[in-house]
Amino acid sequence: MRAIVITLLLGFMISFSSLAEQKKTLGNWDVHYIAFPSPLLTAEVAQQYHLQRSKYNGIVNISVLNSASQQAEKVAISGSAKDLQGRVRQLDFTEVVEGDAIYYLAELPFHHEQRYSFSINLQQGNQQQQLSFVQTFYVD
Repeated sequence: MRAIVITLLLGFMISFSSLAEQKKTLGNWDVHYIAFPSPLLTAEVAQQYHLQRSKYNGIVNISVLNSASQQAEKVAISGSAKDLQGRVRQLDFTEVVEGDAIYYLAELPFHHEQRYSFSINLQQGNQQQQLSFVQTFYVD
C-alpha cells in the first residue's frame, strides 16, 4: 500500500514539475524542492502522510541526492518560512522513506497571494548547506 501511495505522490510531483519543482546543487548534493497547495494531493496521499488538505495549507517537499551517484541521502533538516510582513514560521519536517527514496515534508498555512522566503538547513556529518527559495501561494 505504501508503495502505491509513494508512486501516486511521485507521479503527482512529476506531473507538476514544470510548475514548481526546482533543483539546486549545494556542495555534494542535488537538492530538489517543491512547494504547492495541499488540495493538489489526493485524499489518499494526504491521509497516508497525515497531511491536511485545505485551500489554505501548503506542502513543502525536499529531497537530497548525492550529486555523483544520484542516491537519496538522509540529512538532518530544519527550516523556516518568512512572509513579507516579517512573520517567521518554523517548519516541522517529517521524513518519509520508501525503498530508495527519501523525502522531507512540512506543512505551511498561507493566505491568498502570500509570498514566503524559505531558509532550509541541511546537515549530514560535517557537511552543512542552506537552501533558500521564494514561493508565492495562491488560493483557488
